[in-house]
Amino acid sequence: QVQLVESGGGLVQAGGSLRLSCAASGRTFSRYTMGWFRQAPGKEREFVAAISWRADNTFYADSVKGRFTISRDNAENTVYLQMNSLKPEDTAVYYCAAHLWGSLTELGYLYEHWGQGTQVTVSS
Repeated sequence: QVQLVESGGGLVQAGGSLRLSCAASGRTFSRYTMGWFRQAPGKEREFVAAISWRADNTFYADSVKGRFTISRDNAENTVYLQMNSLKPEDTAVYYCAAHLWGSLTELGYLYEHWGQGTQVTVSS
């Protein structure tokens, strides 16, 4: 079992940057593929990025490729999402999720554990 807590959200102007963090409890963090998802008001949840359990592979949604970077520190039980060149359409609640021994995937239903989310608002 792993519990996830996101932080780092906030209000930023278009073109700005934010760094989200997701801290995981437990001693098995390194066994999980980690993902970031987001959900804007009135829209379905969508995949943002994922990173393999050994951090040797990453996967991004086309909408964030080249602007966002996912990384992890298994010693600190933390996964990060560096978001640069933010756009108003990036406004959403961002969630981290964990998928035990999983392959990189954008399919949210395969992730067993989810955090409570952190709000990101990008003003124009």
